[in-house]
Amino acid sequence: MPYGYNDLPRLMSLMTGDEKHGPSATSTLDVLWVLYDRVLDIDPGRTDDPGRDRFLLSKGHGPMAYYAVLAAKGFVAEPTLESFGGYDSPLGWHPDRMLVPGVEIGSGSLGHGLPIAVGVRMAVDRSALPSPKVFVLVGDAELDEGSNHEAIAFAGRAGLGGLTAVVIDNRSATHGWPGGIAERFSVEGWTTATVDGRDHEALVAAFAAAEPATPHAVVAVVEGKW
Repeated sequence: MPYGYNDLPRLMSLMTGDEKHGPSATSTLDVLWVLYDRVLDIDPGRTDDPGRDRFLLSKGHGPMAYYAVLAAKGFVAEPTLESFGGYDSPLGWHPDRMLVPGVEIGSGSLGHGLPIAVGVRMAVDRSALPSPKVFVLVGDAELDEGSNHEAIAFAGRAGLGGLTAVVIDNRSATHGWPGGIAERFSVEGWTTATVDGRDHEALVAAFAAAEPATPHAVVAVVEGKW
């Protein structure tokens, strides 16, 4: 029997223990579901297919929502969720690409995912592959890292179409940006959309608004962290 969106809370409830970073996990839930259910061209049977879309989770703290979505889509067996955070479990506090099918990068220190996504997009563009899409999910506070500012500037000037950055905005950033998060991208030449991060139809429309020759940023606004 296939899983649906309404199964995700139950799947997340199977992951117990300390250091779950619950608010961080739940802030990403709807974006992750929409991407894996309606946007990404990837499935458990072709995780090594060179033509697959790439999804990179840079906001790796509290990956429970990510693991729940991967389980719902068949990348991870449901019983494995109960081992979350265990000594010998593949499901660690941060996803590990060597242990979890479908995971593209091992997340850790904030600020790495977007620069890696830029590199992945460039590598795909320089190969003989078809044109898979590259998505990276970051948090609003993560944009405080200088590595992200460099990646945003470079991608815009290089016209890296086929690259979409999804920013989860739960108002946890320390510094902020004049004009808002979307302006931080648009001033560097990205197309942008700011939507309700719980509205699935709005998210689908925002992802579809990407232009072929320009990187795209979708700011998904959710309830505040505190």
